[in-house]
Amino acid sequence: MNYRHAFHAGNHADVLKHLVLTRVLAHLALKDKPFRALDAFAGLGVYDLDADEARRTGEWLEGWGRLSAPFDPAVEAVLAPYRAAVAAVQARAGSERIYPGSPALIREALRPGDRGVFVELHPADAEVLRGHFARDRRVKVMQLDGWTAVNAQMPPQERRGLVLIDPPYEVPGEVGRLGTALARAVAKWPTGIFLAWYPIKDMAAIDRMAADLGAGLDRPALRLDLLIDRPDDPTRLNGSGLIVVNPPWRLEAEMLAVLPALAGRLARGGFGGFRCDPLGAPPT
Repeated sequence: MNYRHAFHAGNHADVLKHLVLTRVLAHLALKDKPFRALDAFAGLGVYDLDADEARRTGEWLEGWGRLSAPFDPAVEAVLAPYRAAVAAVQARAGSERIYPGSPALIREALRPGDRGVFVELHPADAEVLRGHFARDRRVKVMQLDGWTAVNAQMPPQERRGLVLIDPPYEVPGEVGRLGTALARAVAKWPTGIFLAWYPIKDMAAIDRMAADLGAGLDRPALRLDLLIDRPDDPTRLNGSGLIVVNPPWRLEAEMLAVLPALAGRLARGGFGGFRCDPLGAPPT
């Protein structure tokens, strides 16, 4: 209940998370059938980079702020949905100093028959979130614990869609909990696309979670890590990662194209790294 994403909006972790999210949304939009997107830890939805919280940390300057210069065309092709969604949210707000959280990015991808479900436990944040989307009938905002929502909302009636799980990691052992909850959710909705985010601090704990999850998973998955510093200090955020279950068939190739460029651009102290490793059962 104490975590406030306003201090961290637009940082390197958001870049990875939102890049992958917008790629998956673009994939879902390729078919006419409607989809549902569940954001289990939604936050405020939209962030002001001129607000006191963002100015105090300046984290966005080392993340989204470093993407202002273009990459080579192959990398830009992968970044295109991310850049377009951010631009659409900024145009809606009338300011380039706005950075969207994942709910706002999801809303930009929704078609008339699609649905977005945004879950936030913090009462004040849930009220702000509700205000952002009050006039959009495609969106439902719920004040609820995200872990509860992930379990209760599976499977959706649309049978197509994604689930984004990015808890604040305030409680010890939450990396292990992520793997357990993800496995349970996939068992309830085997065809859903799941994006499970984690901070890279204790690499050993992440490796154990990924190994245990992969050993028991009968669906294809990817582990995507973006390191902006050497992962040898568990007291600081050295990068972040995503487990993507049922990844779109092109996602692995897209990430192999873009992750090296992001690692180089976002590196702190001269070190940047990445991984793009398969988990679980191979695609059929």
